[in-house]
Amino acid sequence: MPHIAIDNGLPGISGLLTLRPDTAAPLGMLADALLRAPAPMSRGERELVAAYVSRLNGTRFCEGAHSAFAAAQLDGGDDLVKATLTDPSAAPLSERMRALLRIAAEVQEKVGPVSQEAVAAAREAGAGDTEIHDTVLIAAAFCMYNRYVDGLATELPADPGYYAEGAKRIVDSGYGRED
Repeated sequence: MPHIAIDNGLPGISGLLTLRPDTAAPLGMLADALLRAPAPMSRGERELVAAYVSRLNGTRFCEGAHSAFAAAQLDGGDDLVKATLTDPSAAPLSERMRALLRIAAEVQEKVGPVSQEAVAAAREAGAGDTEIHDTVLIAAAFCMYNRYVDGLATELPADPGYYAEGAKRIVDSGYGRED
């Protein structure tokens, strides 16, 4: 049961953003900048980082949502996302993406610099400064989003198709209104 009254019937961050449009606007703008703006990493890859960090944090709503958003935008779809969240070292990913997920995991694990080894591995696998920067920022932001969602004990959607419907909206329109 949520810690605050969320009377709009929406689960997870969707309910929180609808409840507080004043905070929804900047959070939506941040999500759009991180996950949809032109960047060396594809939108699907950036969504995969968000889903992976959410999985590591145990935030089921964000994991479900961003897994669906990633699957809708990556070759390999649901199978690739599930394999990645289960074991990135065995998933059919590029070495670059595997190295970037290692960076994301280090950001999620503790506050402090990402290891030189993780950065070197990402560079060796072909990641540039922008990809390393974006991975760190996405991972850090999703630690915040995850804590927002779970800190207020939001509910999960009753309909398992909720995430797939959200994926259609996010892929087409972005994060302007709700996540």
